[in-house]
Amino acid sequence: MANEQTGLEIQEILSQLGIETVNRGASTGSYWFNTRGEKIDSYSPVDGKLIASVSAASETDYEAAILKSQEAFKVWRQIPAPKRGDVVRQLGDKLREYKEPLGKLVSYEMGKSLQEGLGEVQEMIDICEFAVGLSRQLYGLTMHSERPGHRMYEQYHPLGLVGIISAFNFPVAVWSWNAALAWVCGDVCIWKPSEKTPLSAIACQKITEQVFAANNVPEGVSSLIIGGPELGKLMTADKRIPLISATGSTRMGKNVGQVVGERLGRSLLELGGNNAIIITPTADLKVVVPGAVFGAVGTAGQRCTSTRRLIIHEDIYEVVKNAIVKAYGQLKIGNPLDLNNHVGPLIDKDAVAAYQNALAKVVEEGGQLIVEGGVLTGEGYESGCYVKPAIAEAKNEYSIVQHETFAPILYLMKYTGSVENAIAIQNGVPQGLSSAIMTNNLKEAEAFLAASGSDCGIANVNIGTSGAEIGGAFGGEKETGGGRESGSDAWKVYMRRQTNTINYSDSLPLAQGIKFDL
Repeated sequence: MANEQTGLEIQEILSQLGIETVNRGASTGSYWFNTRGEKIDSYSPVDGKLIASVSAASETDYEAAILKSQEAFKVWRQIPAPKRGDVVRQLGDKLREYKEPLGKLVSYEMGKSLQEGLGEVQEMIDICEFAVGLSRQLYGLTMHSERPGHRMYEQYHPLGLVGIISAFNFPVAVWSWNAALAWVCGDVCIWKPSEKTPLSAIACQKITEQVFAANNVPEGVSSLIIGGPELGKLMTADKRIPLISATGSTRMGKNVGQVVGERLGRSLLELGGNNAIIITPTADLKVVVPGAVFGAVGTAGQRCTSTRRLIIHEDIYEVVKNAIVKAYGQLKIGNPLDLNNHVGPLIDKDAVAAYQNALAKVVEEGGQLIVEGGVLTGEGYESGCYVKPAIAEAKNEYSIVQHETFAPILYLMKYTGSVENAIAIQNGVPQGLSSAIMTNNLKEAEAFLAASGSDCGIANVNIGTSGAEIGGAFGGEKETGGGRESGSDAWKVYMRRQTNTINYSDSLPLAQGIKFDL
């Protein structure tokens, strides 16, 4: 689509999603908290144009949101969990209705390919389905008491207010991972989206409000507050929010963890990744090439699970390198709403500058560029946010390789000897999110998955590092933060555990055989 056509279509999409603008760039002015009148501008990295300006929340607005959420929690926690689950089920159905326009908005506002934008909405639908089943499975354990006439068990209760701070690269899916589970657990949610993608968040709030209003869900079960870092600091320091779920950089996560820890709150942190694929001599190139290339260039390298490093055995290094370089030569870069394109833009010019600095740094440290990068200019690239995916031969100990650059830069490096040597290289970075090995050797695969193998929260065999399913718990170790979201038993972080002991006898025996006679 031409830029002008794209802009016109996006205005129509905003209208379909219930976001009315007086003129292009005017305030969306809806019911969430926005009395101060300051604006946050949403520019599309696709064409550099202003989509709309959104009213930002003040401290007064924030306080009103907290009070409304506290009141809503008193009601919502009393509703049976399966009933809460049914409301979330209806939200999933409503998201199906809005999948195409919401996916397009995500693609245009963030810059990811349309397929990925639609896939992100599908993740929201999937987590709603998961949460529906979960609403009937919030199990506790029973255990035998050492005291006669006693019964012991444990149960889970909702925490209360859950603060969600999300990043621009997944402007809607990560919120839903948290919110859908928190809601069936009986919590209420306050969401501060990235100030770079506010319109996608507003669209989700509008859709949610439709479903909640139809089910008489109290206002405040789902709250949206839009603003910059200062708003996030208010949430992080607020003792009335027992859990802060924050997605972003390691630097940001360290600040959040420290502030929340000082008030003895809980933090669920999903931070940086520096993900590697180990490629062994028995690897199948038909699997290696698409897995590595999509992992490295998908979302223009702006996923926390993006592939940053390929660790290739010396015996097949040249073969793999040549195949990856050839595949890069076939990539099409351009408007992400055009399905013919593989790679869209970076989020903004700050991201472009970080990309350029990283390429300069790897050469300065002794690396060699084998697929040159660069910023694209001319027709279709007017935003200044389009860059060429680059490949550099590098060493793992380079400082720039140790650092996560949110851009399509792939580092190639050799390993010799056994797979244990490759695992040591993979683990030799501060981050520990996602990892993968390409091998047809069962012993190598098992060594990679063993306790002495990958130190990441996600370890894959014969698939890439990105593209997690919602059924498994998502998160990583080390400087990735240690949090877990989405599937498995990640729901437990949104609840408080309570151990109960019931004495149904006529006496009061004490534990550990202690005697206390009066």
